[in-house]
Amino acid sequence: MRAARLHEYTEDMSDALRIDEVDRPVPTAPDDVIVEVSGAGWCQTDNHIIEGMWTEYVPQDLPMTLGHENAGIVSAVGSDVSLVEEGDPVICHPVQTCGTCRQCRLGEDMYCENGAFNGLTTDGGFAEYLQTSERAVIPLPDGVDPTDIAPHADAGITAYHAVKKAVDELNPGDHAVVIGVGGLGHIGLQCLDAMSAATITAVDVKAEALELASDLGAQQTVDPEATDLPAELDAITDGAGAEQVLDFVGADETTAYAPDIVAPGGDHHIVGYGGHVHEPAQALVDGEFSFKGTLVGRYTELQELVALVDQGEVDLQTTRFDLADINTVAEKLEHGEIEGRAVITP
Repeated sequence: MRAARLHEYTEDMSDALRIDEVDRPVPTAPDDVIVEVSGAGWCQTDNHIIEGMWTEYVPQDLPMTLGHENAGIVSAVGSDVSLVEEGDPVICHPVQTCGTCRQCRLGEDMYCENGAFNGLTTDGGFAEYLQTSERAVIPLPDGVDPTDIAPHADAGITAYHAVKKAVDELNPGDHAVVIGVGGLGHIGLQCLDAMSAATITAVDVKAEALELASDLGAQQTVDPEATDLPAELDAITDGAGAEQVLDFVGADETTAYAPDIVAPGGDHHIVGYGGHVHEPAQALVDGEFSFKGTLVGRYTELQELVALVDQGEVDLQTTRFDLADINTVAEKLEHGEIEGRAVITP
């Protein structure tokens, strides 16, 4: 089968991955599930993996097939699998978990002590077939297209995971801010609108992104290049600040907003990444606010997100590309030329 594989780390996205012929996976363990990939979302994390940014955090053996946002049709299963059968449409949680370590017993899938992360520590879905496990697949409802829903396997569940934490702290009438209405942010904004009664302000430097934000439920929109963001939010919130800030950019500039825009006791959720947090300790003490990281999400949260999609609460904007165009997609994303999410169709 064909697979897009990373052979060496590079910052040149034009020649980042190579299309190789590799063996098609077959079930080797009783809980194995083989999925014929209908769609595999391209994520900014894929660019970071190509650049070698993740080598300090997880072991990687190259060459490796990338792709962690996967959905498709079950083509084969191991002898013990009962959840799905051949022909079922599924979306794949990016982490294949053991189910027996303490973190798994606590329901914290992302912290599995024996987990394998598709496209990061083991072969992913930029290929015609993906080998995963029964614990990682979620059957899709009738009418949900596995190609279109694929990016929810990471982008969607990550946005949902951050929003779910934020919603727990939001009361009706509170203010929430969404920074960045791009591939993740437009999902998070819809989840926030569907799951809370907060007043939402969307922040972006692109006029089309702010227009989209208004269409998706934001009550106010702000271009931080055209106006002073802290001053504008101070006026919007009557000086109270935003109880919850969801930062889908995660750049130095956006994390630096926190002391000036987060309400006392509130949270600044870092969802996008690549920047740094450089704030005096006193700023956190004075405001008693927190920075909170976001690492994908739980299996059950992906189930919940699929339910929101099925109910029509969350609409994902996608553009499809052939597997042969894999490096073109990498370049486009690197230069901010992808609106919504790119989906590779092997």
